[in-house]
Amino acid sequence: MSIKIPLSVLDLSPIVEGGDASQSLRNTIDLAAHAERWNYNRYWVAEHHNLLGIASAATSVVMAHIAAATSKIRVGAGGIMLPNHAPLVIAEQFGTLAALHPDRIDLGLGRAPGSDQITARALRRTLVSSGDDFPRDVVELMAYFRPAEPGQSVRAVPGEGLNVPVWILGSSLYGAQLAAHLGLPYAFASHFAPAEMMRAPEIYRNNFQPSEQLSEPYVMLSVNVFAADTDEQARRLMSSHQQAVFNIRTGRPGRLPAPVDDFEAGLDPDTLQMVLNVLSCSLVGSRETIKNDLGEFIDNCGADELMVSGQIFDHKARLRSFEIIADVYNQL
Repeated sequence: MSIKIPLSVLDLSPIVEGGDASQSLRNTIDLAAHAERWNYNRYWVAEHHNLLGIASAATSVVMAHIAAATSKIRVGAGGIMLPNHAPLVIAEQFGTLAALHPDRIDLGLGRAPGSDQITARALRRTLVSSGDDFPRDVVELMAYFRPAEPGQSVRAVPGEGLNVPVWILGSSLYGAQLAAHLGLPYAFASHFAPAEMMRAPEIYRNNFQPSEQLSEPYVMLSVNVFAADTDEQARRLMSSHQQAVFNIRTGRPGRLPAPVDDFEAGLDPDTLQMVLNVLSCSLVGSRETIKNDLGEFIDNCGADELMVSGQIFDHKARLRSFEIIADVYNQL
């Protein structure tokens, strides 16, 4: 590997079959504490709603517990789905987090609802706010983090003057263009939308305009990693995530299933290709396999930072996976 870049964690706080949200959130806090000891750079959680397998819907609340259980790792949202919220509310929430945990809070913003349209209506009561308002809402939100102007009638308290770092998230070219225009760091969701993984960062870098927050473009890519003592064990761990993708894409979302052997063998060719396409940005294997593949991925992707995700059923196995990743990364 030619360039050493920061390594971070994306945790979807999976609720497993037979488990509950309380255990899922305790696991998230435990993994965050371990990630800090293993020298990961950031620990992000994401806003999703009406999904039985994800416990991080109240994202800022989860972040508060993670930040309180750690001391130095950056804690962030990857991300907040801004169309669901008034920008002032998010400025106050993240201003509060930043006041409690100075220089450790990140705010990643997305324009998708993180849910279906029925759930979006339940969140907002109306659908007057939409992704079309996203650029304006981002600009409004960032303004609340600046020092108040004379005569400013609406202020975020806490929030003003704290300059909480804002990121734009994306799984398409739209986010790349907006992040470039606003001069913000860009995180691309290649862990579930790998098709534009190379093109989106290129568009972002080519069109980047420096801002008060950022003078040079900064891209973070995400990748699924399933690491274990053997390649076979790692492939079995990944089967939980494969089942979850299959269930979501066939309209049957639920809790994270237990791993199974030879899950791919039971799929018809079209379904198998769909699952493989969604999870094509995944590294799976033993310590040696991950070491080789991770170094190659970093060399080829051109990212400034890499964020690792891993939907793994057993918490001890998930801890072990992230420990192996950190260990082999330090050897690259």
